[in-house]
Amino acid sequence: MKRKYIDCKEYANVITKALNPGILLTTKAGGKVNTMTIGWGSIGVNWSRPVFIAYVRQSRYTHQMIDANPFFTVNVPYGEYDKAVLGFCGTKSGRDTDKISECSLTAVESEKINVPALKEFPLTLECRVIYREDEKPELMDSEIRDKLYTPSEDGTRDIHTVYYGEIVSAYILEEE
Repeated sequence: MKRKYIDCKEYANVITKALNPGILLTTKAGGKVNTMTIGWGSIGVNWSRPVFIAYVRQSRYTHQMIDANPFFTVNVPYGEYDKAVLGFCGTKSGRDTDKISECSLTAVESEKINVPALKEFPLTLECRVIYREDEKPELMDSEIRDKLYTPSEDGTRDIHTVYYGEIVSAYILEEE
């Protein structure tokens, strides 16, 4: 595989449009690689650095993995792809399923971080967490909070941690 390096700002619209129906966020910790479908995120500039902002629910295995290794890749479909991968990776947990193998995805060594890119979702952002913050339900618009964060029996809500990932490399994987 070769990398066609890109200016992530020039692809921000492509990445934003791909969030719905979904893109993949890939993590690695303890020798295990995991990927999950995300539909919430944004790309921009914070602290004069290019960033991808990802929202990961605290109950997710991906949350545990990013906390153990503060790096992730954002893997965006670019061209034809198997849409079933997004459904599978959005409904199965990496705790008990090897989603990379189950979906026949090909992990490609990243350039600057220790989390792989995915050949089948070739537009890749390599990210290093530079800030994280847990959402505060009491500060949310009540309509959003009540619709998307239904309290469990004990009254707690499965909130997200917001990860600001500095984009340290951006490229499209291409066949040689």
